[in-house]
Amino acid sequence: MDNKLNHSLRELAQLAGVSKSTASRVISGNGYASPEVRDRVLKAVEQLRYKPSAVARAMVAKRTYNIGVIVFRDRLPIVSHTLYGRIIDEILMSAEEMGYSIFLKTDREMSLRSTDYMLEQRVDGLILVSRLQKNVIDYVKNFNIPYLMVNGSTEDPDVVHLVSNDEAGGERAAQHLYDCGHRKFFIIAGPSEHRSHSLRLEGFRKRLESLGVSSEQDGFTIAESSESSFDSGRKLMEEHYVAFREERYSALFSTNDMLALGAMKVLMERGVRVPEEVSVMGYDNTEVAGMYHPSLTTVSVDASGIGRDAVSILDRLISGEGSVPRLIEYESEVIVRQSTNGREDGTCLGTGNT
Repeated sequence: MDNKLNHSLRELAQLAGVSKSTASRVISGNGYASPEVRDRVLKAVEQLRYKPSAVARAMVAKRTYNIGVIVFRDRLPIVSHTLYGRIIDEILMSAEEMGYSIFLKTDREMSLRSTDYMLEQRVDGLILVSRLQKNVIDYVKNFNIPYLMVNGSTEDPDVVHLVSNDEAGGERAAQHLYDCGHRKFFIIAGPSEHRSHSLRLEGFRKRLESLGVSSEQDGFTIAESSESSFDSGRKLMEEHYVAFREERYSALFSTNDMLALGAMKVLMERGVRVPEEVSVMGYDNTEVAGMYHPSLTTVSVDASGIGRDAVSILDRLISGEGSVPRLIEYESEVIVRQSTNGREDGTCLGTGNT
């Protein structure tokens, strides 16, 4: 077998005994070729180990097979974020499987510069991650390039966006803690301007109120954090620890795992037994939640499904294959672990305040 790897399309066509245009049609899958001709071309491809260059493929297909991914976040972490990192990992793997390359850029200022960069790379489509300003969407629309949003929200009816149903997840979290017997809740809520934190808090609060637990009766208290990190949860619990114990809260819910773990660390360092005295619950089902001791009860987010579908749906938009729903929601589930459970039979160890 010839060891030369960079054969030209002309050489391939000569070996197969066909024209360059016929060989190109077989390789790209565009246009008709008889079974006999197709077989000859594919055998020549195998014999020469022919691999078309990315530039040639783009010229033939009028596509670059590049996708731009922009993460709009004004605070660190960005790519290493416990949720966004998992979504991006899945985007990268799915893109590779589908033959796309990824240009990844972060934008802390939520400006148009990142969009300009992607357009300069002649990407076939864009995946816009997290919240972003309306001017970005309007700007992208001007260039008629396929795009979609991940974990963001918009009133624009034309935007395809993939989101976790965070409000329903917050409701499930409240129901779990209520079913464990808790009636006094301390809630640590992440930044209210972030869609996920806001909806999780709203769902949790609404379910408690539907169950007859209201803040007016001191059934729950909300402490807001300007950040969503482990240190933020730790510092906030240190600030509220005295009141937390005096008010005899029996359950703590945080709108993400890192806030919950930071708060739980303070409780345990001060001798509070989890879950015997206080049950603790987070949100996101991050990897570290299962590694901690006691392991953290949490609410799952289908990060893998969101990342995988983002690439698949964008590919459909690029190819113009059929209609795509404008809103795609992913349901969550409660993952019960030691911080609210503590028993192998799945029942709650802490009885809460009745």
